[in-house]
Amino acid sequence: MRILTALLTLLAAAVLAGTGARATVPGAENWNAPAITWHSLKTGIPEATRTGKTVVMVFHAPWCTACAKYRSVFKDERVVAAAKDVVMILVDADADKTANGAFAPDGTYVPRTIFMTPDGEVRTDLTGKSDPEHPHTIDIEKADELLALMQKAGVNASGEAEPDQRASN
Repeated sequence: MRILTALLTLLAAAVLAGTGARATVPGAENWNAPAITWHSLKTGIPEATRTGKTVVMVFHAPWCTACAKYRSVFKDERVVAAAKDVVMILVDADADKTANGAFAPDGTYVPRTIFMTPDGEVRTDLTGKSDPEHPHTIDIEKADELLALMQKAGVNASGEAEPDQRASN
């Protein structure tokens, strides 16, 4: 009986560990995974192409105090809901210097939030408004600016895609 109990305990531990393993992107647990499904570049870009969804790419660094504050924005339930209709990509700027340099339309600062089309075009119309020199800086303390940009990208605060406005002309 003790062996069966021990096996069941090990099995339960493995299952619980497996549910936490959903966040395959290193550090994603700090950015509210698994509530938000974070992708790496390797999985996120093909997912956006396959689904036709907008990409929200967040560049961060473990040492960055502004990044640590920005993480709380992703715990907002409205952001969690809206994130279901986009492809969320999380990039550690220090660990992936190639990606950090490749997706740096205005510099490699962190935190940096870039919106892209499913085809990989940077959406220059979806930028933060607080820092003209670093337009991909989003308000790190409140979710409102990120949500407004997600809405403009075609996702409303409930996480549902907005109807295509071009069809109503």
